[in-house]
Order: sequence, then C-alpha cells, then structure tokens
Amino acid sequence: MKTLKNTLLLVIMFVAVQVSAQTDKETTTKLVEAQTLVFNATTALPMANMDINKVMQRFPGAQGGAIQLNGSQYQLKIAKDSVEAYLPYYGRAYSVNISSNDSGIKFKSKDFTYKTEKKKKGGWIITIRPKDTKDVQSLTLSVGEKGYAVLNVNSNYRQAIAFNGFISEPVTPSNSAPAK
Repeated sequence: MKTLKNTLLLVIMFVAVQVSAQTDKETTTKLVEAQTLVFNATTALPMANMDINKVMQRFPGAQGGAIQLNGSQYQLKIAKDSVEAYLPYYGRAYSVNISSNDSGIKFKSKDFTYKTEKKKKGGWIITIRPKDTKDVQSLTLSVGEKGYAVLNVNSNYRQAIAFNGFISEPVTPSNSAPAK
C-alpha cells in the first residue's frame, strides 16, 4: 500500500511539473520581442477532420480530430536570421512530391518576413511568410502570455493544419567538448 501511495505521489508531482513548465509572462514577452523562440507541438489538428476521423475510428481507443504528438521532436524554431520547421502532416495533399524524404512539414528558410501583432487581450500573433520554400505559404503563431500557442500552417499544395503547443527558449549547444 505504501508503494502505491509513493507511486501515485510521484505521478502527481511529475504531472504538476509538466503543467507548470510553461513560460511566465516576462519570459514569453522577451522571447517574442527577441524573435528567437521554439514552438513545441503537442497536438496536431488536421482540417480534414471527416477523413481523419474515418481512419482513426478503426484504431482501438483512438479519438478523432486531434492527434496527440508524443515527445518533443516536432518543433518550429524561429531565429532572427532563420526559420526551421520539423512538423508532421495529416490531411489531404493536392500535389505529391516523388521524393520519399519530403513528407511532413520540413524546411529551413533564411529568406522570410516576420510580423508581430499584439492582441488586445494579451498575447501576440506572429506571421511568418517564407520566400524560399516551395510548399509553405504562411505560418501564423498565436501566442498567449503564459507561453501556450497555436500554430496554423497554410500550404500551396496541401490542406491547412493547426498545431497546439507551447513556446520555449532555444537550447544552445554547449561547447564543453575539449579542443583538439
């Protein structure tokens, strides 16, 4: 019984840490104004809900509409001089590339426009328009004061898709390796 209580307490503490892991208002403001942040996608919301629901209903325990993304590998990295996306795609494509490594929303852009608009009730709307990618037309990131965010991706050759998630500070690689 004591083991069960300790395990339950550990799970509750882990969930509490995950919930409080979002940024505070000052950090969120600093990240948005510096134009240097990382959007971490936690849920994908395809616009082709009816099509996705038909497929998802065939899986045991699956819920249609929203697709939970496990791990923290799905990100949109924004810096003053570049935008890098590594996101999954669920939905209908109007044109398909032959290359097998071209699935999902994956690109690196050095030529883009970045526009920030402050919302009336707090938060920001960030619009990014890459000029050197063939598929992505625009990225609209709606960021709340606590760091929660919604990313809408509009494409030239695919249906739009949205992602729920949160923003965080970019992780800088440490140069702790000894020099040779």
